[in-house]
Amino acid sequence: MSVSQFNLPDVGEGLTEAEIVSWKVKPGDAVKVNDVIVEIETAKSLVELPCPFAGVVETLLVDEGQTVDVGTPIIAVRTGADPATEVGGPAEDMVPVPPAPEPAEERQAVLVGYGPRTTAAKRRARKAAAPAAAPAAAPVEPQPVAEPVEPEPVARVSVLAKPPVRKLAKDLGVDLATVTATGPNGTISRDDVQAAAATPAPAAAPVVAPSGAGWGGLPRQERVAIRSVRKATAKAVTASAFTAPHVTEFVTVDVTRTMKLVERLRDAREFRDVKLSPLAVLAKAVCIAARRTPDVNARWDEAAGEIVLQRYVNLGIAAATPRGLVVPNVKDADQLSLRELAVAINQLAATAREGKTPPEDMLGGTISITNVGVFGVDTGTPILPPGEAAIVAFGAVRKQPWVHKDEVKPRWVTTLALSFDHRLVDGEQGSRFLADLAALLQDPANALVWG
Repeated sequence: MSVSQFNLPDVGEGLTEAEIVSWKVKPGDAVKVNDVIVEIETAKSLVELPCPFAGVVETLLVDEGQTVDVGTPIIAVRTGADPATEVGGPAEDMVPVPPAPEPAEERQAVLVGYGPRTTAAKRRARKAAAPAAAPAAAPVEPQPVAEPVEPEPVARVSVLAKPPVRKLAKDLGVDLATVTATGPNGTISRDDVQAAAATPAPAAAPVVAPSGAGWGGLPRQERVAIRSVRKATAKAVTASAFTAPHVTEFVTVDVTRTMKLVERLRDAREFRDVKLSPLAVLAKAVCIAARRTPDVNARWDEAAGEIVLQRYVNLGIAAATPRGLVVPNVKDADQLSLRELAVAINQLAATAREGKTPPEDMLGGTISITNVGVFGVDTGTPILPPGEAAIVAFGAVRKQPWVHKDEVKPRWVTTLALSFDHRLVDGEQGSRFLADLAALLQDPANALVWG
């Protein structure tokens, strides 16, 4: 028998790392080719990875919640019989020998031997005792180069102990460098720390005085690793804020007619199975207004020294998810009817909430909307998604006193905000686009006039 390691692949986004969210298998489980074995989170989405070979799960090499680089071994699977590797007995089954017939494993040959160090020791013993196994071990001849890095345990402890475990060790006065790790791939667990302290977990409570507790009795401070969606969002907004000169304009508008239109359409036969909201009407208005002021839908290409005029609208809809902010976009939104647009927005939002947004849905956006009104917020100054020239903030729609036909009446009112890249959009163009949005929401019939 042989044991093959599956290395974290590049899932096609050009990313360098991913977080292990949840394992779908455990040691001892039988797996077939293309069985889903793990769910990972990249910078923007959750991705399920299939197994490239069949066999029995030997070891999970990475804990859930750990972020690892592309190319890192994450699981070891015991595959079919291999006479060359059976010479050394069961202990040598951990030698990662890639089965030749399978392309997925062949692609990882250069990474063989990056697993637990016990593997290297067994490999050397087998070579000396059984020359017949030499051909199988040949691809990993560079392994001895890693030999001098024997004193690595301390570094592995600090890297593979999760933040809550490090906090527990600090509270109990335990030096992680002295703890024996029993978790997968050298990970230190809470039990390891408690065993080293010879004290059960509750003993940590007296260390913190009652006056030092935070909300709900929790520690006053907690450190959480910056990763996945939060890390990508921080990088994107920082790059945008310091690259594109932002300008934000506001307009408050009476949207009573839009609200009445939405109510009528909800009862119409074409919309009975669709969740229609004012956001869909604003999305349609953005598509119409963008044609009248195409600069807000353009892109600045610094490398080429060009302005790219995009004569289509990939409309981004900012979505708050449990894992952070994502902005998937509706492709060719300007070609969709109001009903089709409402369906597409609902689907994007549902997929985003489940954390299943595919990478392609977040690429190629041309202009975006962020609906801050769902949180009861009147308006904001949104930051542009990188590469886009404009983003619209849709504030809360409220009934307010409003002068209508020279009389003060209760009307549905909202505030729109437009942030735009001043390299691409001048004040005149931004103002005209925002005024068009206001006109379309104040009287949706304008869409018929503008064609």
